[in-house]
Amino acid sequence: MYPPELTTPMKEQLVAAGFESLESVDAVDSAINGEGTVLVVINSVCGCAAGTMRPGVIESLKHSKLPSKLTTVFAGVDGEAVAQARKYTLPYPPSSPSIGLFKDGTLVHFIERHHIEGRSAEMIAENLSVAYDEFC
Repeated sequence: MYPPELTTPMKEQLVAAGFESLESVDAVDSAINGEGTVLVVINSVCGCAAGTMRPGVIESLKHSKLPSKLTTVFAGVDGEAVAQARKYTLPYPPSSPSIGLFKDGTLVHFIERHHIEGRSAEMIAENLSVAYDEFC
């Protein structure tokens, strides 16, 4: 577990942008299994999360089409919630940061860590915007 003084500002960056922090198994199940589209951001302390993933996800919210629900879990902080979210992202291996888009409880788009590393925030926002156009 990472210390809260390190992770709270990172978590709050997404919460301030309108994301619901999912901190329990039940919260994850409830969010993903609902109707509509749900974006699940698996946040982390990794440099690529800070440098491009969080800014890219926030930038994607300027798009004309958006998911019905914006959610986040934090790897190394919300252990059980992250483990539950990762069950929904199978067959992709666990990685953080990563981003999943679900439609009516089914994973329809997934961005793995290796698709985040070395990419700009703008590239991540564009990737998500294309997925929003297709699924939202």
